Amino acid sequence: MFSSSVFSYANVLTKAADASWLREQTISNNIANVDTPEYKRQDVDFEGILEAELGMSKYETLDSKIKNIHLNHLNARTYVDSANYSYRRDYNNVDIDTESMELASEQIRYQGLTSSISQEISRLKTAAKV
Repeated sequence: MFSSSVFSYANVLTKAADASWLREQTISNNIANVDTPEYKRQDVDFEGILEAELGMSKYETLDSKIKNIHLNHLNARTYVDSANYSYRRDYNNVDIDTESMELASEQIRYQGLTSSISQEISRLKTAAKV
């Protein structure tokens, strides 16, 4: 990560891409454990952490919020989804159809984030040439 505020958006996008990659791995792990008795699905929370960090300063512009964000607070966390009670006899709460859809969705999100990072770096390179 870069320490200058010029890279604020790129830094936040990088944290989001890291969280997206972690979520892909977590969903893949859920799919691998679809037949494991008593396994409880896991998920990753990044959006809630980002929202809380941005909400700390609600009367500022987005640019100001991004510049003042504490990157060390933007760490995605994995949690066990025990709220999704099991409907199966083996008490496993992984639904393969839902997990497959979530995985496809997360792969698209990751591609969008990496594309956005590339565009942001490209804009910074263009600005540096001027």
